[in-house]
Amino acid sequence: MDGRSPLPLPPASPAPMTAIAENRRARFEYHIEETYEAGMVLEGWEVKAVRAGQVQLTDGYVLIRDGELYLIGCRINPLREASTHVHPEADRTKKLLMHKEEIRRLVGKVEQRGYTIVPLNLHYKGGRVKAEIALAKGKAQHDKRETEKKRDWEREKGRLMRHKVASPGSKG
Repeated sequence: MDGRSPLPLPPASPAPMTAIAENRRARFEYHIEETYEAGMVLEGWEVKAVRAGQVQLTDGYVLIRDGELYLIGCRINPLREASTHVHPEADRTKKLLMHKEEIRRLVGKVEQRGYTIVPLNLHYKGGRVKAEIALAKGKAQHDKRETEKKRDWEREKGRLMRHKVASPGSKG
């Protein structure tokens, strides 16, 4: 060794996030303020079912109980090949894992300002199942209609642009 330090390593690229399930209704029903990532406590049969894509997140919500976060309404359908000695419960309440300071901040905002916590998606990160949850505020009916109008206009605009691009070059 000549006393020189080794070459610095390039920064580690973040682990790719592979989506498992997405709660698309959440972005329609709520104004998303902040997003967080939480680990999930799952049983073995649940992990196998998640890998097989047997997850439904649309009716899910997050509940705070005794300073801990729980995901309720996330349905994980058991596989037919599940073990005979395991009695799978599809709608089991799952505990979410986050740092205590983050949970305290979430609790404060939910209690004081009328926010709610909704799950946005489930994804893999480093081989583990994680839940992306969001601090959200419910949209009023007129906000939902406005969101729908914007979506419809974007769709129509795309159709018009495709039609406009396709029609001048075609001779019939």
